[in-house]
Amino acid sequence: MDQDELLSNSFYKDVVSFLEVVEKTIDINPNLITRLKYPRRAIRVSIPVRMDDGSMQVFRGYRVQHNHVLGPFKGGIRYHPNVNLGEVSALASLMTYKNSLLNLPLGGAKGGVKVNPNSLSRVELEALSRRFATEIGPFIGPDKDIPAPDVGTNPETMAWIMDTFSLETGFSQTGVVTGKPVEIGGSRGRLSATGLGVVYIAEQALETQRKEISQSTFAIQGFGNVGSHVAIEAHAMGAKILAVSDIKGGIYNPRGINISELIRYLKEHRFVEGFPHTNTITNEELLELDVDVLCPCALESVIHEKNVNKVKAKIIVEGANGPVTPQALDYLLKNNVLVVPDILANGGGAVVSYFEWVQDISWLFWKEQEVREKLKKVMVDTFTRVWNFTKTYQKSKDKDNLRLSAMAIALLRLEKAMKLRGQI
Repeated sequence: MDQDELLSNSFYKDVVSFLEVVEKTIDINPNLITRLKYPRRAIRVSIPVRMDDGSMQVFRGYRVQHNHVLGPFKGGIRYHPNVNLGEVSALASLMTYKNSLLNLPLGGAKGGVKVNPNSLSRVELEALSRRFATEIGPFIGPDKDIPAPDVGTNPETMAWIMDTFSLETGFSQTGVVTGKPVEIGGSRGRLSATGLGVVYIAEQALETQRKEISQSTFAIQGFGNVGSHVAIEAHAMGAKILAVSDIKGGIYNPRGINISELIRYLKEHRFVEGFPHTNTITNEELLELDVDVLCPCALESVIHEKNVNKVKAKIIVEGANGPVTPQALDYLLKNNVLVVPDILANGGGAVVSYFEWVQDISWLFWKEQEVREKLKKVMVDTFTRVWNFTKTYQKSKDKDNLRLSAMAIALLRLEKAMKLRGQI
């Protein structure tokens, strides 16, 4: 693996730089930081697909396995035009830290295919997914590496991957992926888990400022699986959703958007634009709204040094991976904005993926209410640990830097595990 290639990616470079920041803040073995700067393994594959018109296209695919000291590799697969090795490697490392922070017995991995899934037919997407599963098949499995949905993929994608893997190994292996349909071994509550986890964390963040979620306003950038469920769950708890957006733009209503009606509207119109009784806004304008809670749930680096001075939200909960750049975070902290980091905020999907994996290998399945209760306990307990760490250990200049605290807790657990296994 070309280390210079990885470090040429700004997102990956930001993740590595933050490791070095944490290293200077807490007493930790420097060998750990050296080990964690680079993934254990990066797999690149070519994915030939015969298109509907008879032509052949070859797509680029990746599976990066960052660290598995705590357990099998675990992480999503995304289909997006901007997928590249650096991005996937950064996301894989964040999964390592997320699983460590959440006390899950899992390592970190990520996968992706450089493709616009909206430009492919369902038949082409299935062919792409099955061939990708074949190419990475030797490196995944219930005890090796367990993929899950991410940007541009969904339960159906996981069903195709599971079926392909099972056919090639000779028997049904439901535990090879999570985020599957319930009918073939998926967990109840998995589809909404990441968004629900974001709402549980937003509720805790609001409580630190003596506010109730039922009296709060939200703006949500990204209305895919994560953002839509943030809206659904927050709305159900009484929050007022002022704005939401998707890839084509956003909608805004200062009196609040009826999320139930919006969900029905999307079944016919696909995108949020044109929803009645709302004003059209851009994704950039949504980030600048004066709300209690801003949830960036789309892609990384959307809040950066060029637009951070326009952000008015009091609390930012990172539903996406890395939506706030390090430079923007410094500005926000100086202006007393509470930023809940991605490895904590969007951990709900990882938690319920773990629950699904446990259910698959034990063949014992839980009711949805049980899943939600277990998820809430993990998310609330983890937020409390991070908040207490912040108040106990950070210096005044690092006031309320939850990203620093979350990463410190994650690294300290990894340090102990790697020492016990003789790896550092």
